[in-house]
Amino acid sequence: MIKNVVAVAVCLATFIASAQRLGKFSADAGKQSVMGKEVRVPYTDIKSYFGYIKPGSAPDETKNGKKMYYMYVWIPVAAPEIGVRMVSPIPEGFKPADTDYLSADYSTNASDTKSYFDTWVTFERAEGILKIEDVAAKAKSAKWITIDSNDDSGELPAQPSGSKYNSLIRVTSSTSDPTKSLVMGLYRIGFTTYKKGEVQGSFLAQIGAPVALPGIAIAAKPEDVSKAVKK
Repeated sequence: MIKNVVAVAVCLATFIASAQRLGKFSADAGKQSVMGKEVRVPYTDIKSYFGYIKPGSAPDETKNGKKMYYMYVWIPVAAPEIGVRMVSPIPEGFKPADTDYLSADYSTNASDTKSYFDTWVTFERAEGILKIEDVAAKAKSAKWITIDSNDDSGELPAQPSGSKYNSLIRVTSSTSDPTKSLVMGLYRIGFTTYKKGEVQGSFLAQIGAPVALPGIAIAAKPEDVSKAVKK
């Protein structure tokens, strides 16, 4: 009986560890099928944002009954492809590097590795903001064009519940579809939870590109984007 309990505990620990592992962030460009298995080339330029939403935090916007929170992204040149992924909670052992972006609430709640939410993300572009100097003044009144959104991705690790409720978006720039043209400008990653309710806990958001984009930056507020570019 004791051996069976130990075996179950080991299996559970192994499952949790594998659920929290974050694999390579890879692109659609150059995707191949090798012996029936999908093979992708990893993004070469990845920026990470470590965040935390405290219980009861005011959203940046309430949209369609959902509490939306935003991260603002400056893309300095036209990009062939952009990938966005978000996992919650932040995987154990995954620590920020000096070049990563940390929200103030993450810095004061980094010890909370248990709280998480069912992520749902959008990727949008601000119409007409093509200069970094215009971001702070025009972002709040800008018209936002939704490029893509995602709720659940089977490519990402499962959450502690065992459900694969983390989110992934890949967008290839299009010359025929203006909504998917990845030009230089201001973008934002919007996130909430799939079900109407509270968003709370830690999250890791990453934006990736198959080529280097010198000057790409992420910030929690539009007025901080220019500072992040200089980081």
